[in-house]
Amino acid sequence: MKICIVHNEYGKLSGEEIVVGNIRSLLEEHGHEVIPFFRSSAEIPSMLFGNIRAFFNGIYSVHSQRKMRQILQREQPDIVHIHNLFPLISPSILPECKKAGVPAVMTVHNYRLICSNGLYMTEGHICEKCSYGNEYWCVIRNCEKNLFKSFGYALRNYASRKKRFFLDNIAIYAALTEFQREKLIMQGFPRDKIVVIPNMIKTDITSTQSPLGDYIGFAGRISPEKGISTLMNAARMCDDISFKLAGNYDKMPELVSQSPKNFEFLGHLDSSNLNRFLSLSRIIVLTSICYEGFPMLLAEAMIHEKPVICSRIGGLPEIVEHGVNGLLFEPGNAEDLADKIRYLWDRPELCRKMGQAGREKVLREYSSEKYYERLMDCYQKAVEFQRSK
Repeated sequence: MKICIVHNEYGKLSGEEIVVGNIRSLLEEHGHEVIPFFRSSAEIPSMLFGNIRAFFNGIYSVHSQRKMRQILQREQPDIVHIHNLFPLISPSILPECKKAGVPAVMTVHNYRLICSNGLYMTEGHICEKCSYGNEYWCVIRNCEKNLFKSFGYALRNYASRKKRFFLDNIAIYAALTEFQREKLIMQGFPRDKIVVIPNMIKTDITSTQSPLGDYIGFAGRISPEKGISTLMNAARMCDDISFKLAGNYDKMPELVSQSPKNFEFLGHLDSSNLNRFLSLSRIIVLTSICYEGFPMLLAEAMIHEKPVICSRIGGLPEIVEHGVNGLLFEPGNAEDLADKIRYLWDRPELCRKMGQAGREKVLREYSSEKYYERLMDCYQKAVEFQRSK
């Protein structure tokens, strides 16, 4: 099978970039030919009038449309697999797939199809005001803290909705969780065209009965929507326990001086050091206050046999089952989080039991083999849908 993967990279390494790279590698390992159509937001600063061009390209890009048409004519792929289209590629390429009779599958990595900023969050709180065609709220509330960006995000969502770029030209949507699938259905996306394919993780990390660990760990983007202030407040209540955070903190540099003595920022870690960081922790936490997609941190912690404490929000309870492979706490509630941390910390055998249950779930549900099986079913469904039209 020949698959064209379409993705606008964010310019900085993110979980989504890693997922796209893993999907490409997985397809090639199984003998499929992959044709990449990639752009990167890192191009924007070096472009003449880059921000203005990105603004208009996000709404409609004649250049990308022409490029997509050429790829379809020259390569004749069996499937076009869409990931991120903003801001340089744009949804204007989607009708080209339909015209060429090539089914388009889209992995829905976030909530950008139905929320202008993709997070369902503004001012530190869940916000769904953009729902049902009310994109102007992104401007009214200035969700991006930059009116130019907020207006651009709202306008491109409005244009895509009015032109029905996604609704009319995507054969199958691959949501990451059932929660995300239901959100799409509520916004008018057809139930029978949405499947759930959770992210995968490499499962080649062997079970080594790693040490119990002597700290609480967090890894990922350190930004407001991740609820880091909640974690910091919980750390103050557990001042005899060490907390370590791996990830860039350039969006919240002030936290370093505000953090308690038992709260350490390690900065970005490469993959080998990240694996070591996870294996030496006792518990991994995810304190998000927004609707996440499928955070890779959860599966990575589970494959290392670590219990997870995470927010009871969005699709996270589908991954972390309360009392089985971890615990859930009320998002933003530092006292509840501290209670859950203390409860698990004082029960080392329960930590091991939950960690083993987490690893078993990853091997059962989130392995590359399981992902490939689900993806091929998705592609087949897209082909059958295209033939039926």
